[in-house]
Amino acid sequence: MELTVLIDNNTLTDNYLLGEPALSLYMEEGGTRVLLDCGYSDAACRNAARLGIDLAAIDAVALSHGHNDHTWGLVPLVACLTEQAAKGHPGRKPRLVAHPEALAPRRIAPGEPIGSLLGCEALEQCFDLTLSADPVPLTDRLLFLGEIPRLLPFETARPIGERHGLQGLVPDELPDDTALAYRSDDGLVIITGCSHAGICNIVEHARRVTGVRRVAAVIGGLHLLANDPALFAATADYLHRAGLAALYPCHCTGLAAKLALARIVPVHEVGSGLRLSFA
Repeated sequence: MELTVLIDNNTLTDNYLLGEPALSLYMEEGGTRVLLDCGYSDAACRNAARLGIDLAAIDAVALSHGHNDHTWGLVPLVACLTEQAAKGHPGRKPRLVAHPEALAPRRIAPGEPIGSLLGCEALEQCFDLTLSADPVPLTDRLLFLGEIPRLLPFETARPIGERHGLQGLVPDELPDDTALAYRSDDGLVIITGCSHAGICNIVEHARRVTGVRRVAAVIGGLHLLANDPALFAATADYLHRAGLAALYPCHCTGLAAKLALARIVPVHEVGSGLRLSFA
């Protein structure tokens, strides 16, 4: 599998790409082109063009969750797809895979939306929607993990704003937060967006649904922003015991967390333009 970071908070020296407080990761695996999240603006589309990646040719989009820094880039992506159709190259609709709650309206406060700008009706015009709380295979080796059970007591997330549920506004505990798991020859590669469910909960769920115990690499946002030494230590201990060989923390991972984790597991720099290859 080949993975390219299209958007991260940081950029890498000499790549001359855009960065924004958001995330978008592009993968090619077994002839299938997959995009995890779309960032906040058109920056992912612009970086893809600079890198020679044709987003109009993607086979699938997976959403890690419904927050604006991961879904608002769907709007320029839809424009990209429809422009290609208008030029006489319609192709087939890409698949869009997400948790059923991922497209629900959200707000952090009245008048301050933080959910997807596009709902199911709009997205169905350009995508074949698969909304599932269960795992969904994207390729023979790449798996959308579905809803993540919150099993580990040291990973307790607080609600972020409110979400429109079936019974109106409810505190948003991000039930839609999920990730991808790739079965490499060296173990699991976990590709995550924000890890609101907890990166260790995500890894544990991936190990259980795939039957693969060793974790070769983790890349993505870890949602470790507050300075919490006890949480950092528990996270590092879990990842070390899982056999983690490489950690690529980005987006919503603070410097204190990176420094703490680097004492126990191998931490690598991430930024827009980073390319990784997994056997």
